Amino acid sequence: MIFRQLFEPVSSTYTYLLGCETTGQAMLIDPVVNAIDRDLQVLQSLRLTLALTLDTHIHADHITAALHLKQRVGSRIAAPAIDRLPCVDVGIEEGTPLQLGGIQVDPLHTPGHTEGHFAYRCIDNGSDRVFSGDALLIDGCGRTDFQNGDATALYKSVTEKLFALSDEVLVYPAHDYQNRRVSSIGQEKSRNPRLGHGRTLEEFKTIMSGLNLPYPKFIDYAVPGNRHCGVCPQDLPEQMREYCEHMAESPQG
Repeated sequence: MIFRQLFEPVSSTYTYLLGCETTGQAMLIDPVVNAIDRDLQVLQSLRLTLALTLDTHIHADHITAALHLKQRVGSRIAAPAIDRLPCVDVGIEEGTPLQLGGIQVDPLHTPGHTEGHFAYRCIDNGSDRVFSGDALLIDGCGRTDFQNGDATALYKSVTEKLFALSDEVLVYPAHDYQNRRVSSIGQEKSRNPRLGHGRTLEEFKTIMSGLNLPYPKFIDYAVPGNRHCGVCPQDLPEQMREYCEHMAESPQG
């Protein structure tokens, strides 16, 4: 498998490229609309054809590139079926692997940050990765105070599903705000200040309720746009129009 980790600096979002060496097909996990040209250039340099985009959830801090990529190169749109988005071509459900050439992605429903959040596990030639979205970040986790977020649900998603994976599984999050790129399940179990160290549910709920994070600056534009798989709203403020989702800082946790 061909693998690349790509960083979008405005929203501090990681996009992941997974390419099948046999078929030349590729997928992008959590693509960002203002990084479309970069992503297509990387695909071209690797001689890959984009067949699919795959989002972990309905994002609140950027606009997905799924729809625009479909319009430009004909890629299909995959996203969690639980969100019932009419623009989605492939509805993702836990227990039903997603196959693209020789690449298999196993979806894990991990609600809590959002109700429809999914993580994706991919095993390739002995390398075991989980693309954890916003459910599990490096030394952190996604916030739980909007989009039907639920601290109890997130605690169970992480401790019962993600932490049930082998300690050696690599953790690739959807965001990082301190230039970190990868962690592991074992590392997060041992040192994550919110969910590691054997934190109890009550301890986690206390931590999350005390974060006092600001209201996400772009959420009122991003969520409606992402419910249409990446439509830039018409009523964007002037300072946000050039890049559509240029939303300034909006930490997810």
